[in-house]
Amino acid sequence: MDATNQNYGFVFRVSGPIVDVYFSKSLPQINQILIVESNNLKLEVAEHMKNKIARCIALGATKGLVRDDKVTDTGESIVIGLSDEILGKVVNVFGQPLDKSTIRVDKRINIHRSPPKFEDISSKIEVLETGIKAIDFFAPFPKGSKIGFFGGAGVGKTVIITELIHNIAMKYQGLSVFCGVGERTREGHELIQELKEKKVLDKIAIVLGQMNESPGIRFRTVLTGITVAEYLRDSHKTDVLLFIDNIYRFIQAGSEVSTILGHVPSETGYQSTLYQDLGEVEERIASLTNGAITSVQAVYVPADDFSDPAVQAVLNHLDSSVVLSRKIAKKRIYPAVDPLQSSSTIISPEFIDTHHYVIVKAAYRVLERYENLQNIIAILGEEELSQNDRILVSRAKKLTKFMSQPFYTSEAFTGKPGVYVPLSETIDGVEKILGGKMDEIPDDCFYMTSNIAAVEETWKKQKEKSASKS
Repeated sequence: MDATNQNYGFVFRVSGPIVDVYFSKSLPQINQILIVESNNLKLEVAEHMKNKIARCIALGATKGLVRDDKVTDTGESIVIGLSDEILGKVVNVFGQPLDKSTIRVDKRINIHRSPPKFEDISSKIEVLETGIKAIDFFAPFPKGSKIGFFGGAGVGKTVIITELIHNIAMKYQGLSVFCGVGERTREGHELIQELKEKKVLDKIAIVLGQMNESPGIRFRTVLTGITVAEYLRDSHKTDVLLFIDNIYRFIQAGSEVSTILGHVPSETGYQSTLYQDLGEVEERIASLTNGAITSVQAVYVPADDFSDPAVQAVLNHLDSSVVLSRKIAKKRIYPAVDPLQSSSTIISPEFIDTHHYVIVKAAYRVLERYENLQNIIAILGEEELSQNDRILVSRAKKLTKFMSQPFYTSEAFTGKPGVYVPLSETIDGVEKILGGKMDEIPDDCFYMTSNIAAVEETWKKQKEKSASKS
């Protein structure tokens, strides 16, 4: 903005992260950035009040602000400078590297952008193979779609997302953006070290809005992440993966902002603009003719309550939902994917291989029957079941354990090297289990293994070991 036309204001009132600024001239537009000259604090205009006062959200700590501090209107919203140098960097909501280094700027982009036009969206559907058995088999990912990992605290959402980053970078050599919303500093540090060790950091840009930062920053972190993903997609004409951990923290930050602005919440306790806030984010994630953004989102489920309004709001936008079950995690089966609660819009012969579809449906029938027999087994034991049901239960247990898998990102904890399992090998294994070809092999041989050949190898070693002992 020309200095002669610069619009200035003065701090009128400070209340926590809310700063009221008085302007003698015109009020700045909503979402416009103001800068407090005394400490360079950035403010984002949230509302226009009476008497030429702009109510703002502080994008930083307000400690030290005093009344009548001079405030400059920048004339623009949050704008980030981007180039390919963003890859391998960890940046904040303003696109500034957290290691105090610099990034060459090829293009400056406003984070508040409109979603793509309807006619620009590609309707082509392709399956994105992840190498994780339970996901590729029960809830396959369509490219350019939105995928959610649902679960309470400690069931492995972040571990799966880190594994996906590794697998996608390893197999496709693709570009990724990780957006940490409400991340603990420790979690962000561990992620960076993990990506460095696996030598995939140069393929990913990381945007962090940490837990200790103001709600305004956490609320805008996702928009910065999407803007970076859009830039990489459009400049490289390629597919980009956008990882958001955790989208629930974005909703939570929006609720905090709404509360401190004094807005009346909805009857569910969340902000009345919940669906609008989420829609502005989700509608920008799309598959275009020049490349697709595929979004993988971790969704924290408060108190494991899937009826929570925020969880339901996210669910409405997703193409695939992977539910991580605490019950399965307690059995030490990781990833703790619940196949009966997980779903994908492309589980149809129209989108996936017919053979895959037939085997998935057969697996569902076996697992549903096993679930229905749980009460009988708990009270009377498996011995009271019919012969057919005992065989079915045995196969269901094998199938459940076969879906466990050692991860690259958890090698240090499991002591087992990670594996990438092609979908074809997973389908072959499930078909053999359901077809009875694996009935003689004990359940334990299926635990934390890759494909059915590895299961047979484990069984062979067990037999040789027991033969040598006898």
